[in-house]
Amino acid sequence: MSTASSTATPAIVWLRDDLRTADNPALVAAVEHGGPVVVLWLLDEESPGIRALGGASRWWLHHSLVALASDLRELGVELTLRRGTAATEVPALVAEVGAGAVYWNRRYGLAAREVDAALKTALHDEGIEAHSFQGSLMFEPWTVQTGSGEPFKVFTPFWRACLSRPEPREPLPAPEHLTAPDRAPASDDLDSWQLLPTRPDWAAGLRETWTPGERAALDTLEEFATGHLADYGQRDVPSQEATSRLSPRLRWGEVSPFQVWHRMQGDLPAASREQAQGFLRELVWREFNHTVLFANPHLATKNYRPEFDAFPWEDLPESDLDRWRQGTTGVPLVDAGMRQLWTTGWMHNRVRMVTASFLVKNLLVDWRVGEQWFWDTLVDADEANNPANWQWTAGSGADAAPYFRVFNPELQASKFDGHRNYVREWVPEVDDDAYPEPMVDLKQSRRDALDAYETMRRTTTTPAS
Repeated sequence: MSTASSTATPAIVWLRDDLRTADNPALVAAVEHGGPVVVLWLLDEESPGIRALGGASRWWLHHSLVALASDLRELGVELTLRRGTAATEVPALVAEVGAGAVYWNRRYGLAAREVDAALKTALHDEGIEAHSFQGSLMFEPWTVQTGSGEPFKVFTPFWRACLSRPEPREPLPAPEHLTAPDRAPASDDLDSWQLLPTRPDWAAGLRETWTPGERAALDTLEEFATGHLADYGQRDVPSQEATSRLSPRLRWGEVSPFQVWHRMQGDLPAASREQAQGFLRELVWREFNHTVLFANPHLATKNYRPEFDAFPWEDLPESDLDRWRQGTTGVPLVDAGMRQLWTTGWMHNRVRMVTASFLVKNLLVDWRVGEQWFWDTLVDADEANNPANWQWTAGSGADAAPYFRVFNPELQASKFDGHRNYVREWVPEVDDDAYPEPMVDLKQSRRDALDAYETMRRTTTTPAS
């Protein structure tokens, strides 16, 4: 139980990508402040540089906020919803409730960091405590660097450096009770934000696939740890239930990486223990991408490797791009993945690489076009993983696959979906005469891609003097 003092000022917890009550350092700090607690979630679509959420993300956010509000109500407080810039709305709420402190967990994109830093300065100038905490990454970007003090550009040495550091801290427990202020602050009605699709309502598949919220996230983690983790060695088989499905939970902070890390180190079945290290390596890949974003804040719009600025991308008509988006390319594994994405807001990781490779290499479309489509349709799209993984596939990113590595979707299907279970689930008409012919010849388009790459290399190579 909290021991709130009747004389202590309220503390505001400003939640962002950390929609949970357990292992939430900012929430713990608010409780320790000793007074009433106000929990704020702010829909900021106006601050410069803050990227507007995609449609699938907005759907997830709505339902995760509903779940969070219910959990907080059981602890004794209401969730306060506001819309506007942090620079305006947070100080306004401070004044409204007479808060003496504001706490939040850190974000790592440049625009978010600038918003947070400016707010912290403004609050301090008014005599208000303002503190940020490490809640979303186990290894913050400035703590894991090369021997020369530079950010890592290659994953494997980054992974080794993380393993050489002290073990990530233990997860923090959720508070047993929160003390509400005498009068609840004004709050927006969540429905007024219109985060859910209505005309048309395309979210039926999302509703069938996902239950957002912290409780469902912890259930998912436990089910994976005691079940599907044992089959993680089959994670490249898209028809196999061998992946964690934790990516949207981590993206929205319904579960923290600290919780995931320590659950993988805890009591596991023998078969699961054998696979845990491989899964943790993938968890740290997420941290690596955030480190790349921290050092390269325009990751979603600029090539990490500037020589790709000279790449001769094709300007395809929208009708051709729509065939990729809608899964009607005539290439079964690509179509299956794109239909899974549209229906569920998620796609198997192996198939993500195949569909991305098909767009940027077989169709020669700028990776930014695909990144934007995934940003809009993925429930797990975040500002680090989404562009970093697209640039990895394109060859323009950190630790990227060599450009000449083209994921042949027919060979990938033969290797990882040999019985066509995945393809037939999502493309039931694949064996019918009505199924279209491939929109490009895979072998010829691969040669065209390599020719384009050579053109870029010749353009960017400085002649010897």
